[in-house]
Amino acid sequence: MNLARKLDVVIFGASGFTGKYTVLESIKLLGNMRWGIAGRSQNKLEEVLKEVGDKAKTDLSNVPIVLADVNNQDSLINMARDCRVIVNCCGPYRLFGEPVLKACLEARTHHVDVSGEPQFLEGMQLKYHEAAKEKGIYMISACGFDSIPADMGTVFLEQQFDGVVNSVESYIFSKQKGRKEMGAIHYGTWASAVHAMANMREIGAIRRQLFAKKLPDVRPKLQERPTIHRSEHGNKWSLPFQGADRSCVARTQRFFYETENKRPLQMRAYISFGGLSEVLAVSFIGAIFWLMVKTNFGKQLLLNYPRLFSLGLVSHEGPSDQAMNNVDFALYFEGKGWEEKLASPTDKYTTPPNKVIRTKVTGTNPGYGATCVSLLLCARTILLEGDRMPGEGGFLTPGAAFAKTSLIEELCKNGFTFEVLSQAKL
Repeated sequence: MNLARKLDVVIFGASGFTGKYTVLESIKLLGNMRWGIAGRSQNKLEEVLKEVGDKAKTDLSNVPIVLADVNNQDSLINMARDCRVIVNCCGPYRLFGEPVLKACLEARTHHVDVSGEPQFLEGMQLKYHEAAKEKGIYMISACGFDSIPADMGTVFLEQQFDGVVNSVESYIFSKQKGRKEMGAIHYGTWASAVHAMANMREIGAIRRQLFAKKLPDVRPKLQERPTIHRSEHGNKWSLPFQGADRSCVARTQRFFYETENKRPLQMRAYISFGGLSEVLAVSFIGAIFWLMVKTNFGKQLLLNYPRLFSLGLVSHEGPSDQAMNNVDFALYFEGKGWEEKLASPTDKYTTPPNKVIRTKVTGTNPGYGATCVSLLLCARTILLEGDRMPGEGGFLTPGAAFAKTSLIEELCKNGFTFEVLSQAKL
């Protein structure tokens, strides 16, 4: 696709919390491109440019503004026709994401977002993957903290593993330096989680259609660990991670199997904490959260009183710049497999895995800074390295879309690290 457009990138939802930080990172990451911002309110968008410009000591008064509203489909189509890639920061995506996708299809415009909602990710892939291929455009979700570190981290692990990976376990751990601040999670993130958990029952029906074709029966099976357990990385108390990471990695593996005849690996994702008391507190809040989202009344309570039900962790204002920049994250991976390769992904190994690799992905400010950086780098990679991406387009995971590009190298130039910790024979 080589259509003349006014702009390379438009950031939609630029006046929101994530949108503002995406605008800030765009000054550096889109410096040599034509980019603009979009949303409902001219005044709010002008205020964003003034606020971000003052913070970055950069004049942004000439950045183009596009008016678009998720309740006005024609405005979304006009926005999409103005650019080559829409960077969509307008969530919860379950509520506001699909109209933007439809506009991008109509205008033949690429689309990236930071959704971490499995129903949206898989439901939109089911509905729009073939249409996106026909249009020759890329629609790539989960381009933020959900799930760039996990999905591209798994791609990195496989690239460093000389052999065949059978299984991967990941453990995410974050640490805040200095004084902890209340309201460290923005309301938009909380609302997305509420809507995602409230509609988890939909995911089964979506997957039965999306994954109708069975994958090979790979063995040995990767067993799930106990709900509360100690990780092997730092001996920390851990729980299953309820985000989109495992969904994204599984869909990436399915893509490689279907397009490259590659043996799919198995993956389990966990989250680690500082101590047992923290795990128990998170488990308690999670149990209350899970029970409440099952009823409409409970869901409305969670949405209307986020600070109360999150014990002060969620606010409409979101965290301060200092608090965000004081948070570091590390995602630890352990992959097991074989040094020897078989001729076909359906062939069976007759011996247990004989090799292990341990890798790590790190960064700062996972919820917003690292998220905005990775989102913009995904958009930039589509524009600069389309010849290294899957040729037909489609609704893809980051791993499926960017495995053969320089995205990992670019992430490492902009605050992330991807490294091999060790390799050994079993």
